[in-house]
Amino acid sequence: MTEDPFVAHRSLLFTVAYEMLGSAADAEDVLQESWLRWADVDRAQIRDPRSYLIRVVTRQALNRLRTVSRRREEYVGEWLPEPLLTSPDVAEDVELAESVSMAMLTVLETLGPTERAVFVLREVFEMPYGEIAEVVGKSAAAVRQVARRAREHVAARRPRVRVSRSEQQAVVERFLRALRTGQLQELMEVMAPEVVLVTDGGGVVAAALTPIHGAESVAPILARAHRLVAAFDTTPVWLNGEPAGRLEIDGEPSTVSLVVEGGRVTRIYVVRNPRKLTQLDEPAELSR
Repeated sequence: MTEDPFVAHRSLLFTVAYEMLGSAADAEDVLQESWLRWADVDRAQIRDPRSYLIRVVTRQALNRLRTVSRRREEYVGEWLPEPLLTSPDVAEDVELAESVSMAMLTVLETLGPTERAVFVLREVFEMPYGEIAEVVGKSAAAVRQVARRAREHVAARRPRVRVSRSEQQAVVERFLRALRTGQLQELMEVMAPEVVLVTDGGGVVAAALTPIHGAESVAPILARAHRLVAAFDTTPVWLNGEPAGRLEIDGEPSTVSLVVEGGRVTRIYVVRNPRKLTQLDEPAELSR
């Protein structure tokens, strides 16, 4: 028997939904809803199951995004995407790794739902404008305009320089060592002067409610973190297609993802909300 197309493309469909929503839990719900719709379809009428399923998942993700957008407006503190444990293999597809990085997902959060769908489908999955038009209910010409605006919006906000994975890994490991031991000077040296720290506790655990700007403010906070708790440890891991860190704070997990530019850390994303830390045991299967 041939494998069901939904099963065969599941990792692709999850990636589409996750990039649309920034949440593995919401992405899984979207896949469940899409599966129910797929189960009712006359398969004989589907010429290209892959494209058809991407369209179904994107429509469901758009519906979900409009719902959760209202919920995120009421979120306590900063909302960050849900981190995913990934294998180093994901980084071999540079475009895929960048598209699921914490830095890119936070930029995608600043797009409207339609702009986000168009950007993801065109720039990541290279879907033709005509097919995207069918998904979002606009003409192909209008979709081209939306795509152009979305590209410009993202380009103005994404990291300016793409660094090698070896450079990212070296900076991450240096940062984690300094964080684990509370070395203030080392933290100051590994961070850019304009570094920004963003933490997400969701109102469930302690976290800064607004971003903290500048190495002179960020470094002292991080340097004393290990002294404020009974147990504090850091472990290098791969999250969202790039080197990152897992923190254990009094036995509870958190994650830290870094943006590295010019050999120094320019942005720090710390996720502490336990509801967002359920995907850290098994690597997520991502593809495009």
